[in-house]
Amino acid sequence: MDILILILRILFGAFFVFAGIMHFIKPKIFNRFIPNFLPKLAINYIAGFFELAIGIGLLINKTNKQAAIAMFILMVVFLPIHIWDVFREKPAIGSKKIAIVRIPLQFLLLYIAYLIYTQ
Repeated sequence: MDILILILRILFGAFFVFAGIMHFIKPKIFNRFIPNFLPKLAINYIAGFFELAIGIGLLINKTNKQAAIAMFILMVVFLPIHIWDVFREKPAIGSKKIAIVRIPLQFLLLYIAYLIYTQ
């Protein structure tokens, strides 16, 4: 199980680092995911910062448990946005099917964060 957790930490650490960097390099990509009543650029940069920090944290032995908690919290925060996206006329993710599939994926990410934290 330890090797599986290490693989998950590396995979999700790299994914979160990449996603976090993309928030800064290509912020307009994320605009459709952010509700109009929120300040899009500020929310985008804040999310990018947290994703980058979580990714780095997952890759470091001394901080991986704290990063797993942060990952869990971030996935809980993002869940309402993903649910909202399912009910939009044209989902930000592209299609209704993908928007629907993304909901159980969020729960899988929550479980992965839990696994990393408990190891």
